[in-house]
Amino acid sequence: MKTYLLPSIKLTIILIVITAGIYPLAIAGIGKFTPGHGDGETITYKGRVVGYAGIGQKFTKDEYFWSRPSAVDYNAAGSGGSNKGPSNPDYLKQVEGRIADFLKHNPGVTRAQIPAELVTASGSGLDPDLSPAGAQVQVARIAKIRGLSADALTKLVDAHTEKPMWGVFGPAKVNVLKLNVALDELKK
Repeated sequence: MKTYLLPSIKLTIILIVITAGIYPLAIAGIGKFTPGHGDGETITYKGRVVGYAGIGQKFTKDEYFWSRPSAVDYNAAGSGGSNKGPSNPDYLKQVEGRIADFLKHNPGVTRAQIPAELVTASGSGLDPDLSPAGAQVQVARIAKIRGLSADALTKLVDAHTEKPMWGVFGPAKVNVLKLNVALDELKK
């Protein structure tokens, strides 16, 4: 028994040092080289922090680009999806309601033009990004309300479209908070 006990205790101590000490410190060190220096990338507007780039926020006013719906009402303390399958009647009713609401606020858009991410929540419920199509489909509504040209808004969306990492990994995306801050900074 002694032949197994001492090596087991040594291995346990070594693994505790690695997994509870060295690894967390290494990850925290790497985080210092990221935007926000490991504390999250804050977005400021007029000298005031208005949110974090990595956490979705609720935008429902017609003069702003709307965010992706959230199953947790954008509560970062309790992120998560709805866990309802695509054939669940309650889920389908909720999606139909989102489609009807979107069409009501965007009268020139057809049902087929609505990207899925504008009517379905993400797995985390806190997705801060839309596809470029998800932003572009809202341009006409915002242009009309703000008295801006659709071309100016299309250029704004294009300027805020992040390409896939190294041109390969992930989809192109638009951060809704950054886009809406830039929208407020646009001059008529």
